[in-house]
Amino acid sequence: MALAGKHMFGSIEDTRVTFVEKGISADRRDFLKKLLEFNGFEVLVQEDRRKKEEDPQLYTIGVTDMVFNPTIWIFQRKLETFNGQKVTQGYWNQETEDTKPQYWNNGSNF
Repeated sequence: MALAGKHMFGSIEDTRVTFVEKGISADRRDFLKKLLEFNGFEVLVQEDRRKKEEDPQLYTIGVTDMVFNPTIWIFQRKLETFNGQKVTQGYWNQETEDTKPQYWNNGSNF
């Protein structure tokens, strides 16, 4: 699930949450859970239902902060990495460990 400006909310178990991402792998779940908890959020995870037993297990992750919107927090540079750098879109998407302030790559090499 890519970053989107739309604020998605609902429930995990009986708790209202802002959904962060849906249909994600266990590795992605673990990354986001650790990152969000490091930034002070209470994180809830739910196993998604599988259509067939042989399908991979996917997860939905949410936070109890009802005003949290990942897109806004990333582009306003409110989230921090574990070493104190600002989270960029590339870092959030696990495309790079580089946390330069550029939000996009215009094709040039830095």
